Amino acid sequence: MVPHTCAAPVGESRIYLSSPDMSTLEERSVLRAVRSGWIAPLGPELDAFEAELAVLSGRKYAVGLSSGTAALHLGLLALGVGEGDVVVVSTLTFAATANAVVYTGARPVFVDSDASGNMDPDLLETALATLTDEGQRVAAVVPVDLMGKVADHARIREITARRGIPVLSDAAEAFGATRDGRPAAAYGDMAVLSFNGNKVVTTSGGGALLTDDAEHAQRVRHLATQARVPIAYYEHTEVGYNYRLSNVLAALGRAQLVRLPQFLASRRAHREQYRDRLGHQPGISIFGEPWGGPSEDTMDNCWLTTLLVDQEAAGVTSEDLRLALDRANIEARPMWNPMHRQPAYKGERAFITGVSDWLFASGLSLPSGSALDASDIDRVCTVLLRSIRA
Repeated sequence: MVPHTCAAPVGESRIYLSSPDMSTLEERSVLRAVRSGWIAPLGPELDAFEAELAVLSGRKYAVGLSSGTAALHLGLLALGVGEGDVVVVSTLTFAATANAVVYTGARPVFVDSDASGNMDPDLLETALATLTDEGQRVAAVVPVDLMGKVADHARIREITARRGIPVLSDAAEAFGATRDGRPAAAYGDMAVLSFNGNKVVTTSGGGALLTDDAEHAQRVRHLATQARVPIAYYEHTEVGYNYRLSNVLAALGRAQLVRLPQFLASRRAHREQYRDRLGHQPGISIFGEPWGGPSEDTMDNCWLTTLLVDQEAAGVTSEDLRLALDRANIEARPMWNPMHRQPAYKGERAFITGVSDWLFASGLSLPSGSALDASDIDRVCTVLLRSIRA
């Protein structure tokens, strides 16, 4: 048991996992949008935000949407996913990835992780071969860039291309990360970003779909604006959705994009501080760059720094440490509970090796937001070290 001596002093403020990082630049940008009169979910700020996103993501087109979930939903629809199809999805992810599949009428099939936490390409190949042999139509594959680590998209593309299966890359957690010199959202037939309040860049709520295919981009724009036919009166030949990002929130996002290098540098500094303070403790490791560390062409965005806790060697569990932090008024959370373990997806098909189960059991994500300073990270480390050594 972890002793209760780690409680925070009375009145000490709570440290959150990943709070929004705001400045006067964001305030001025939102005020500019409000004063322009463009309050509706269209306007010059949204046009500019989309153009800037496309450049930063190495894509031709970006469509700003109300959430990353909306982008996943519309991306799948644009790929032709529908009733009776199956979509292969990373099991170690937030529920939105799987939920979007269900929205289309298709069914998710879950594939386990490799040591990086991302979709295991070898297991993906086994899953696709098995499903195809069974006569099922695999309409898409949705790999996830877990915790800001870009998946092995080169291998995934090689495997899916042989079978003519499109890829929708869920890069919701990975904006600002790179692999082999390419931005996270540059991979897949289409890719999805999230600008939720806890992400590296936020528009409070929001997301985007990125693609190099003009028809896909146009299809998503059409569906996101209630599938309204462009004539003088309101006519709809199919069911659409109210999924567009507002012009005001796009202005907020543009200011955040200016500050992106600062956000990344801050989160990476936090990662290194955690590594220096905690990485040498018995049974404790930092779930970091799976390719041997930062380099010029492959880098995490360090969205959330996560500890892996070996109970036998450390003498504590990840849950012991989470509770100690909570008593000290510090937020931490386990890694994602895999989708194949979720009650909502009980009975769905899954190809599992046990890696994601182990990561969930041993992983603990620590406060990582760019708004934190070195003293905040020191406070987190102090509580953890006391708990580990107790």
